Amino acid sequence: MQKAAYSPAQFCTDHGIARTTLYALFKEGRGPTTFKVGRRTLISNEAAAAWRARMEEQTAAHAQKEVAL
Repeated sequence: MQKAAYSPAQFCTDHGIARTTLYALFKEGRGPTTFKVGRRTLISNEAAAAWRARMEEQTAAHAQKEVAL
């Protein structure tokens, strides 16, 4: 069964990134969209999927720039 939402720690574990990397992405404005429930910060499954797609697009665009050089 797929998770409806991730805590930042769960997101990092499931996506194979360090928490420091996630928070650096948040600081750069490149992290997944979050929402609050009480004091908890969560990342919806949909936001995680959108973030993965965005990161894939950025990686592909960067690769195309390198090939063009």
